[in-house]
Amino acid sequence: MDRCPVSRTAGVISGKWTILLVRDLAEGRCRFCELERSLAGISPRTLSLRLRALEEEGIVERQTYAEVPPRVEYALTPKGLDLLPIIDVMRTYGLRWLGDEDDCSPVPNRAVATPA
Repeated sequence: MDRCPVSRTAGVISGKWTILLVRDLAEGRCRFCELERSLAGISPRTLSLRLRALEEEGIVERQTYAEVPPRVEYALTPKGLDLLPIIDVMRTYGLRWLGDEDDCSPVPNRAVATPA
């Protein structure tokens, strides 16, 4: 087992879509369909698998509401929130060194609930 904290952190965040999911959830609680809409190109199956992996890692929590139809929302845990400074540094690096002028913020105009 790799004991290097940098390598272990990279292993957690290196999965495809992981960083973008954390970025979107930084805005607050989201429903599955909101995440799917904001992550153009992700399949429902992949989104489901990534969310489940992030739940198992303790980065995302799933809240199910007893409503008809059932409502499920996802939010970052404190462990997930601690990844946000890493994403900010990656954004800064990309802008400075990779000539990336595109704004990679979550897709605007989606309903955002405040974190609990």
